[in-house]
Amino acid sequence: MTIDVVRGDPSAEELAAVVVLLCATAAAGPAEGRPQTSVWAAPHRLVRTPHAYGRVGWRTSSLPQ
Repeated sequence: MTIDVVRGDPSAEELAAVVVLLCATAAAGPAEGRPQTSVWAAPHRLVRTPHAYGRVGWRTSSLPQ
């Protein structure tokens, strides 16, 4: 793993602290508090636009949003 400092001039201690935090976060794995959901169960998929009324309502109901 390579870490590039883009701005600033961190000291060796500051850079070591960042590396320790990154390694600890990577070792912890995914967050335990929030379960992983699939794309099909995403909340934004539950919100749909209303269907059009009238003679073309059946046609517009199958079009993508």
